[in-house]
Amino acid sequence: MTGTEALQSVQFVTVGGRRLAIVDAGDWDALIEWLEGVEDLEIARAALSDLKAADGDRNQAGWLRWEEAERRLG
Repeated sequence: MTGTEALQSVQFVTVGGRRLAIVDAGDWDALIEWLEGVEDLEIARAALSDLKAADGDRNQAGWLRWEEAERRLG
């Protein structure tokens, strides 16, 4: 299921004067996954933009070497 489909599956109820959105848990998971993908795409686009601005020089663009990233994560 796509994020758009998950959004379209939302049902609304009114409780105590408040309008609430109800969504199936599986649809909610699909929506979260879709949003995470959108966020990842934005990060990748920004990184590519930085790389282009640095004329392809990964170091100048602020990218870490794999070894350095592994060291920082380890």
